[in-house]
Amino acid sequence: MRLRTLLLGMALGLAAPALPALAHHGWAWTENGLFELTGIIKAVYVGNPHASLDVDVEGETWRVELAPPGPTMPAGFTETSAKPGDEVVALGNRSIDPNEKRMKAVRITVDGKVFDVYPARVPAN
Repeated sequence: MRLRTLLLGMALGLAAPALPALAHHGWAWTENGLFELTGIIKAVYVGNPHASLDVDVEGETWRVELAPPGPTMPAGFTETSAKPGDEVVALGNRSIDPNEKRMKAVRITVDGKVFDVYPARVPAN
């Protein structure tokens, strides 16, 4: 019995650091229904855990999260696809926290070029 308790405690201790990452990813933090955001890119990041854009929307900075690099780059979006000063239209799901200026994009359009980073979630036209 002590060995089982010890092993369970060790397993939980090893798994605990991964819990914030699991909570961060996914869609549970977003509202249902799609949301569109248009603004000017301030910063571009393509890397782990996911690509993101900081976007100026009427003086407020929004964080637009994309997919991890694995699906983002095959969608055609790389470090050279956008730069500060470019206009972006992001389609996706915004944070359920109304005070948080953050969304998870399924599609972004930069200067007329479309990137479907979550194509299965993009609505059919």
